[in-house]
Amino acid sequence: MPPVKLEVSDATITPSSDAKPKELNKCNQLELKGLESIAPLVRSVEETPEPIATEVCGTIPTWIRGSLLRNGPGKFEFGNQHYNHWFDGMAMLHQFKIEDGKVTYRSRFLQSDAYKKNSERNRIMVSEFGTVAMPDPCKNFFLRFLSRFEMIEATDNASVSFVKYKGDCFVSTETNYMYRVDPESLETQNKVDWTKFIAVNMATAHPHTEPDGTTYNMGNSYGRKAMSENYVVFIEQPIKMDLMKIVTAKLRGKGISEGVYWDPKQDTVFHLVDKHTGQTSSVKFHTKALSVFHQINAYEEDGFLMLDMCCSDNGEAINNYLIQNLRKSGEALDQVYNTMYRAFPRRFVLPLNVTNDTPTGVNLNTRPASSATSFKTAKDKVVCQFEDLHGEDLYEYGGLEFPQINYSKFNTRPYRYFYGCGFRHLVGDSLLKIDLEGKKVKVWYQKGLFPSEPVFVPSPDAVEEDDGVILSVVVTPTEDKSTFLLVLNAKTWEELGRAEVPVNIPYGFHGTFNPTA
Repeated sequence: MPPVKLEVSDATITPSSDAKPKELNKCNQLELKGLESIAPLVRSVEETPEPIATEVCGTIPTWIRGSLLRNGPGKFEFGNQHYNHWFDGMAMLHQFKIEDGKVTYRSRFLQSDAYKKNSERNRIMVSEFGTVAMPDPCKNFFLRFLSRFEMIEATDNASVSFVKYKGDCFVSTETNYMYRVDPESLETQNKVDWTKFIAVNMATAHPHTEPDGTTYNMGNSYGRKAMSENYVVFIEQPIKMDLMKIVTAKLRGKGISEGVYWDPKQDTVFHLVDKHTGQTSSVKFHTKALSVFHQINAYEEDGFLMLDMCCSDNGEAINNYLIQNLRKSGEALDQVYNTMYRAFPRRFVLPLNVTNDTPTGVNLNTRPASSATSFKTAKDKVVCQFEDLHGEDLYEYGGLEFPQINYSKFNTRPYRYFYGCGFRHLVGDSLLKIDLEGKKVKVWYQKGLFPSEPVFVPSPDAVEEDDGVILSVVVTPTEDKSTFLLVLNAKTWEELGRAEVPVNIPYGFHGTFNPTA
């Protein structure tokens, strides 16, 4: 079946689907019915440690030389014990090696301590975000009883992303552990504990890197951060932790996810830290309660900091990604989807020169053609309202997540394009390109196919921002062993080629392109 490419400008164009959109529901989004089951996308698969050939359809540009590396859960049970949450699955690393227009594929499970302990006993021995490891039945009653009072230790199941530090490849998650891996063989090399080097209890899986290789990350928080040329922005979200529930999680037989909750009565607050001095600005920027998983970009211009993010008006989505929800079908699946808030791209404009003399009650955002507002309401307090970075047509595609840009050239700089997945399902079901000039969207969509996070690779002779290709791994729940690597022309959004892989791959999280040296 040929792919469908849609360009949406003033008119709304809906891709052909059995799931028909209706009026906006109470979540301010379109309700869908007849969603197809995606249960096969969250099933355990076997690893493919040796490279296998793929069948290329179309043309893959010969200038692409390197590997698309991806990370995500690939095993959801040990013995008769099953994980509860999507984030709990054991990390599986994937490599699509591209050279001379050809592609090979391989995959390996990360040999974390969690994976090895679980495998040795064929049961869940290490607790994860949504799953608690139950007492070992081989112990006597007294020892099993005492083990329920032990604190849950941080997992080293680094299943979220691939990151680079000083040229080395690491896989990471939202705890204090990450692993260095060989990007060629995907073999696990050594474990790194952040606490041995810096005073943090955990670190995010999404660091930011400057052109000179300087990397910024943050620890000891479930929040997120963004970065501009001179500032790191810490995003304080009203996602709270019930310490009593977390401390007693093992005793109650519950995962630590039970202790994380959304408090919509609290503001979201942006804290600015000067990258050069380390000083935190006394001015705090407040907005209504928002949930943010991923930022698009942040840059400074004319005395303002533009902060672009994918935002949701509700922070309970993380608890909806239970494996039992992802494996539902029929009306039960529709209900899960239609009660979830989707994420949409938004921009906040933060004035950088707020002083005691700055007047209150005046919109401090003087940028032309910007509808975002920033009002000083008290000493060191500015209340902000976002502007949408999309048109009405984006509602047809379920919003946008997994945002990407031409990171190497336009991170922390003014930019025009960003890319992401549309979410007319619980996972991405389309690839989107947003042009900020006119807020137009281009769409790649094919019924029954579910593309992963788009990764932008610039062409070697790139002149314009979108000169390059988009790489995305596409999976389907309806056909066995029908995964393929999709290559799109980033400028025209037309398919150039695809490399079909004769294996099953679960829907994953994040990845990166590792160019051949």
